[in-house]
Amino acid sequence: MQKVELLAPAGNLEKLKMAFIYGADAVYLGGEEFGLRAKADNFSREDLIEGIDFAHSRGKKVYVTMNIIPHNDDFPGMPNYIRFLGELGVDAIILSDPGVFSLVKEICPDMEIHLSTQANNTNYMSAKFWHNLGVKRIVLARELSINEISEIRKNTPPDLELEVFIHGAMCISYSGRCLLSNYMTGRDSNRGHCAHPCRWKYHLMEEKRPGEYFPVYENERGTFIFNSKDLCLIEYLPEIINAGVTSLKIEGRMKSAYYVATVVKAYRQAIDAYYELGENYKFDPKWLEEVSKASHREFTTGFYFEKPSAETQIYHTSSYIRDYDFIGLVLEYDSNTGIAKIEQRNKMVLGEEIEVVNPEGDYFVQTIESMKNIDGEPIDSAPHPQMIVYMPMKQPVTPYAMLRRK
Repeated sequence: MQKVELLAPAGNLEKLKMAFIYGADAVYLGGEEFGLRAKADNFSREDLIEGIDFAHSRGKKVYVTMNIIPHNDDFPGMPNYIRFLGELGVDAIILSDPGVFSLVKEICPDMEIHLSTQANNTNYMSAKFWHNLGVKRIVLARELSINEISEIRKNTPPDLELEVFIHGAMCISYSGRCLLSNYMTGRDSNRGHCAHPCRWKYHLMEEKRPGEYFPVYENERGTFIFNSKDLCLIEYLPEIINAGVTSLKIEGRMKSAYYVATVVKAYRQAIDAYYELGENYKFDPKWLEEVSKASHREFTTGFYFEKPSAETQIYHTSSYIRDYDFIGLVLEYDSNTGIAKIEQRNKMVLGEEIEVVNPEGDYFVQTIESMKNIDGEPIDSAPHPQMIVYMPMKQPVTPYAMLRRK
């Protein structure tokens, strides 16, 4: 059985590197044009070159998003961009629009094409239609159940790949096609500028009582009636894999490098354990504990096992649960002295208990017993962003290991 792909978000070059180092098989990312995450850092052309080299040197893949729903004025410049992606050797372009599809086929006929979830693919007839045109992979709509995904797999050619979301934020609009942001703020979700109005606080106003705002339920602060919980399927990977999918996708190009690394590592461990143990596989609660250490909302299984109910929404807040701070990234480690060179990411103080997370294996806990600055002088705290700190480690670490604090 071919192993399922673990696909991670990469909002910038650092996140791409963290995703691969912590276990992703592939990443999806956006250039500075034609993707749906305009507020992500995104990749300059120079970053794309470096990122693809980093991936390919490790046998990994890079997929580039061009999944906006374009208007006429989006097309000038698009042919040159497609040509550039082809010259770079990107592994696939993710798109949703037939016009963009036609351009890619014309300019880079050998380019692998993935059909975005924005294309709302919910059935096997649509999947076969796109496959017959030359689409290699369908990113299925999030509104599908496990049974529906299995049925699509049984009724489509074996060489058509199926990709599904397994973790991250859920959009309350159908497969991410939303007019709410454009209507309320003039920022078009379908062209990469979503203002996330589904996370705002709403009240109800009756037509003949203008100015009288009633909470939608009994809470004087109002309620967040469109605010979905986050998807998390780490407890159900065998069911998802056995539905016949090719790729498991983590949402989050806007999320931090710490988020990407933490979530990817947990899913990597769970996937590897399933393939190694087979029928003897048993879910380890530590994997759920780990993904919970990244910023998140309450979790849901989305549409996979039943239609979402009132319990799938969060009514009292749009805030994230954030129990841990990412405080440092290991740059170098001297195995002779046990000293790590660390780039600070949040203030660190002498005497704090921290967790140290290597790309592989379990994390370990230690106390910050001493720190030195770049000049070798002892310090009590590291308050400055990205300052360099030298710290003894209780156990060996590797570059890109993360320090976090509860």
